[in-house]
Amino acid sequence: MDAFRSDPRFATPDGRIGDNIVYFARALRKAGMRVGPASVKDAIEAVLAAGIGSRDDFYWTLHAVLVSRHEDHATFDEAFRLFWKSRELIEKLLAMFSPVAPDHREKQKPRAAENRVSQAMFEGHQKSQPPREIPEIEVDARFTVSGNEMLRAKDFAQMTAREISEARREIGALRLPFDTVRTRRFKPDPHGGKVDPRAMMRAAARTGGQLILPKFRSPREVHPPLVVLADISGSMSQYTRIFLHFLHALTEKRRRVHTFVFGTRLTNLTRQMRHRDPDAALADCSAVVKDWSGGTRIGDTFGEFNRLWSRRVLGQGAVVLLITDGLERDDVAGLSEEMERLKKSCRRLIWLNPLLRFDGFEARARGVRAMLPYVDEFRPVHNLNALGDLCASLGAPASRSSDPRLWMIDGQRRAA
Repeated sequence: MDAFRSDPRFATPDGRIGDNIVYFARALRKAGMRVGPASVKDAIEAVLAAGIGSRDDFYWTLHAVLVSRHEDHATFDEAFRLFWKSRELIEKLLAMFSPVAPDHREKQKPRAAENRVSQAMFEGHQKSQPPREIPEIEVDARFTVSGNEMLRAKDFAQMTAREISEARREIGALRLPFDTVRTRRFKPDPHGGKVDPRAMMRAAARTGGQLILPKFRSPREVHPPLVVLADISGSMSQYTRIFLHFLHALTEKRRRVHTFVFGTRLTNLTRQMRHRDPDAALADCSAVVKDWSGGTRIGDTFGEFNRLWSRRVLGQGAVVLLITDGLERDDVAGLSEEMERLKKSCRRLIWLNPLLRFDGFEARARGVRAMLPYVDEFRPVHNLNALGDLCASLGAPASRSSDPRLWMIDGQRRAA
């Protein structure tokens, strides 16, 4: 495990390489990969047959046996790097106590699946540590709220890194409603209200026309497409990454979710969001998008969406989620026209605006006033409670409190 010899005979049945492969497979399983006992046995036999000529040979031998899904490659690569790295303790100690110049280089971004693999690798080490004695403290919890409730009500922009990590787990546990729309197509249904003549003829052909039994059908119901247009401009930078985690959770739990982001240009992230690993999905999104935290050209990007993507993704009663603060940089002359076309192309248009977290918010900005007349619902989206209310509202009629007409009179909200 510590060093790789050039002699292939080093991988012998009486060595410790088999035990180390078993421990390595356990770490992969804890990190989320599907590695069973049969795969571990095959991996040991493959290493014994191929030998260990070099580190790369050993890597690809295990990779060929243990990795069966494309999305597991990043997890395997990170686990192999941590588990099978050389442990030259003397050199590390000397380097630790030697004077070195401070490193001012820009820190590298975390590797995909690094956090999960690290937790899986060191889980046993943490359990083996002796428990620390924590003094018992009695706290009067009357007239207070739980930590979970405080987290759900806290603004994303005010969360610490640890709270953001907890919020991501809460987002992954959100439950989407079972909302469906009726299509023009039919499905076989013995209790349906319409006769299915084609099914009757097919069944009669099997008996030579001697027996004709009635067959029935009913309209098919499917989940409507969910199209997301998310603003990634500088004014939305505090919410961008947590919104992307929310969109990734939507893509995992629901079919036909189309994700678009826009700042000064429109970018389709639907394919990147389909990656099973959230870290890898966000890394792919960062590589594709070229206008992070820049300006905003809402009218131009909506025009591009209506021209190039509207007829492709807005079908079968699609629901559009528009995530933006509505602060348009350019002239709003064409924004109203594009919003009107977008509204007529979808069944439901929901605007999620993080500025609604302020009690004194007024719809006085030009972009906001140009967009409000074409919106079905106007909702906040600044904390976990708002995201939970959004998921609940997708399967229910629009509520009076989210009516955009309440904001159209003098830019101030009227009582519902």
